[in-house]
Amino acid sequence: MESKDDSSYNRREFVKTAAKGFAVATVAAGFPTIVPSSVFGKSAPSNLINVGQIGCGRIATVHDLKTTLGYTDKARVVAIADFSGARQDMGKKFVLDTYEKSTGKKNFVDIKLYDHYQELLANKDIDAVQISTPDHWHAQVAIEAALAGKHIYCQKPTSLTIEEGRTMSNIISKTGVVFQLGSQQRSTEPWPQFKRACELVRNGRIGTLKTVRVGLPGDPAGGKTNEMPVPDRFNYDAWLGSTPYFYYTEDRVMDIPRVSSRPGWLRLEQFGAGMITGWGVHHLDIAHWGMDTEYTGPIWAECTEVVFPKAGLWNVHGDFEVHMGYANGVEMVVNGKYENGVKFEGTKGWIFCTRDGGVTASDPAASAGKELALRASDSKILESKIGPNEVHLYESPEQHLNWLECIKNKKKNISPVEVAHRSCSACLVAHASMKFNKRLHFDPVKERFVGNDEANKLLSRPQRYPYGTSYVKVPKVITK
Repeated sequence: MESKDDSSYNRREFVKTAAKGFAVATVAAGFPTIVPSSVFGKSAPSNLINVGQIGCGRIATVHDLKTTLGYTDKARVVAIADFSGARQDMGKKFVLDTYEKSTGKKNFVDIKLYDHYQELLANKDIDAVQISTPDHWHAQVAIEAALAGKHIYCQKPTSLTIEEGRTMSNIISKTGVVFQLGSQQRSTEPWPQFKRACELVRNGRIGTLKTVRVGLPGDPAGGKTNEMPVPDRFNYDAWLGSTPYFYYTEDRVMDIPRVSSRPGWLRLEQFGAGMITGWGVHHLDIAHWGMDTEYTGPIWAECTEVVFPKAGLWNVHGDFEVHMGYANGVEMVVNGKYENGVKFEGTKGWIFCTRDGGVTASDPAASAGKELALRASDSKILESKIGPNEVHLYESPEQHLNWLECIKNKKKNISPVEVAHRSCSACLVAHASMKFNKRLHFDPVKERFVGNDEANKLLSRPQRYPYGTSYVKVPKVITK
């Protein structure tokens, strides 16, 4: 039973505070259980899942929202929250047009629009949310969604910092909601080659695994620095969230109301670490899957080459090379000079896997053809059959579908929150090593750098009140 203090944030106060942009988390008076007794609102478990879309820009319209709209037998997208009113309107039209094409019915659903995601979370009829916001908003929104009893599909990376990610994983794990990371390379649609490669590695087809080489480029310098007026109907202060205040310019943020191929915030350390987390989570997640290190992290990291911009607005890393060691003896090398993808090298051969066909036009490299997406030192490795008593990895047909099905059947999903956090934290360790000219030693249990106070300062960031995970009110029943 929670204390009187735990029940003080009732629904009316939550919505009132959300309208001001404040960061609070509990949504129901009393909060008697961590997850509502029915995870489907007013609907019975056999009915459709009501989904709210949080963030309605590039990745939502070309991937997350677009994909989920195709599962009309399992879910309905019924709400959109975005700090931009123009993007709310665009998102509503996108949803209704998509449903009309698939069902032949105009106004197939009643779409509710919200200026702030916390107002959406307070809607008890919404069962689940998709978080397709910029990176710096992932962790806080996910935490508050979990505390509101909503199941979560979250774009990668999970967090700006390792400490923020640890807080997110701990809280979400205690709520019991289904959290799915958008690490769609794990699912066999559309890329079965990643699972196949990892299964072959885990079953010793290349002998003892020694090295994993990840091909991942950096971002270019550039970006215009001229100050511009904030677009109409855009809550810019809320969009900046926990990060420091800087004047608005399109190359810092995005081209509202249009949707650009690669918005400027992806290239600013204010909002993320650059390609190492923005795209690196995909490949390091696959590396961890093949290495059997999904619930741990590196024990050391060393950057041997990195370039940071010397002019222009954008300041994330350019070309780089980072080496990381794991307790199982495997060394991972991440380098923009390698072919984009993941290469596992063992004592008896190697396996390489990459995408054939991209998700968005802004994917960091040209996609390989199907015949090149899965390769090995010997074709016999790829022809090998996995026996019934060998390691069989999780089978997921498609990432969003797996999420929806696990909400219904209450089974474990393919990319749960701790696995998601570990994929991101390894990338953040790599990013930290870019700031030092020596090897950093890391404790993956305590999640701290060993004997390096300066490196440990990178485990967290100051958060601009009232935004940030530090200001989320978490019930004592969760923190115990």
